[in-house]
Amino acid sequence: MVIRPAREFVAAWRPPPAQSQQTQKQTPPPGTPPAPTAQDSRPLTQSDVQKFVRVRRDVRAALGESFTGLQGVWAEVQSGQAPNLLTVVNVLRRAGSSVGQARAAQSAALARENLSAERYAAIRAGVNRALGVPNVDFAQAAQALQSGQVPTLDTAVQTASPREKELIAPFRQELTATAALGLLGL
Repeated sequence: MVIRPAREFVAAWRPPPAQSQQTQKQTPPPGTPPAPTAQDSRPLTQSDVQKFVRVRRDVRAALGESFTGLQGVWAEVQSGQAPNLLTVVNVLRRAGSSVGQARAAQSAALARENLSAERYAAIRAGVNRALGVPNVDFAQAAQALQSGQVPTLDTAVQTASPREKELIAPFRQELTATAALGLLGL
């Protein structure tokens, strides 16, 4: 009952299987996001925030009506309430098929913006800090559930640098409105 929605959610988020490495360097197909680099943890730039906003717009559009239910849970998280296990499962159940579509839109947008998933996650964490919101991720919670563990749903807010706050200022309203997408790791 609880594990099935979590399994479906995690299945929608599984990255494609890694291909075996060959000794010859091959050019990735067009639309493939770049491989992660040590620069994934570098400080935010104006370009990073602009790319993040464009990706977020595509993901929001792909999620459709499922976004409304997610916003309700997000309001609870913002008020300091850690979501309980039942809440997580209900969100996963409702978002079900839309998550796969949102993930596909995110992958396409990351490739278009030349961002790795790791760099996007680092940018998302910086944006969340700048917005003063917690970095809660139901994708990680679903993986914990699937492996039989009770997920940790920490709602602590990390402190942002003045530079991070400055960078998101032009997009603050839009980013605040779409911050709930972070609950799904988007």
